Amino acid sequence: MDLNYLIHKSMSLVIIPLVLVSLCWILPLLFLFRLIFSFFQFFSQENMAGKVVLITGASSGIGEQMAYEYAKKGACLVIVARRKKKLEEVAAQARELGSPDVVVVCGDVSNINECKQFIDEAIHHFGRLDHLVNNAGVTGGYPFEEITDITKFALLMASKAALIGFFEALRIELAPSVTITIATLGIIDSEMSRGKILSKDGELILSPENSKGVFEGFPVMNTEPATKSIVDSICRGERYVTEPQWYGAIHLLKDLCPEMVEWYYSIMYFKKKSSLFAEKAD
Repeated sequence: MDLNYLIHKSMSLVIIPLVLVSLCWILPLLFLFRLIFSFFQFFSQENMAGKVVLITGASSGIGEQMAYEYAKKGACLVIVARRKKKLEEVAAQARELGSPDVVVVCGDVSNINECKQFIDEAIHHFGRLDHLVNNAGVTGGYPFEEITDITKFALLMASKAALIGFFEALRIELAPSVTITIATLGIIDSEMSRGKILSKDGELILSPENSKGVFEGFPVMNTEPATKSIVDSICRGERYVTEPQWYGAIHLLKDLCPEMVEWYYSIMYFKKKSSLFAEKAD
């Protein structure tokens, strides 16, 4: 028998039980530490007065509301999106809410050269950058068999799990001088939940009809409480924030009991398929 195989088999027999036994006393201590740390963290928010915050996707939805939340805390803003007129409206509202200075930058975050320009303009104008809010994104939800060109969905794939993995690794590299808060969100009231999604052909379109089926079966949360929670969590230096909070139970179920989550989604998928067939029959 292969020696290398025997070594790995032996390690599996030793390490797996050892880790399970260790978790019995490590997990309670870790939970107690997190509880104490969260208590002190809750009362120690960063003072954002005069700090500089760059927010992408700030012309609507979560990005727009985050600009208002930072403005209420007295932060200077650099707001980025493709629609200049809408950005200027957001900037005016942010100034009224308490932001001492707001810079409007038009551009597309999918263009790396324009991304460098955002940062350069922020540094040139304010001489610093304290918070970077990567908010702009796209969404879409279709069965694989309905997608006409998978290559057009590369942008969607890179904006999801891969992005979380990237920032989790970056957090380790940049600690402790830079903290990273990752927001995992449910369905928040925004242009996305109202139908701004990638079509089956990979084109970005906006129509209320598009949201049917994609977000079916999930309650929609208002933008204001969601973004207030996100900004407060960022200012406390938290590693993760989930809104609505009950979505955290879904993440837990996915790790502990993935079969249950798969069962729910399979029901939703077949329900959608049945509805589609019924519409075609009519």
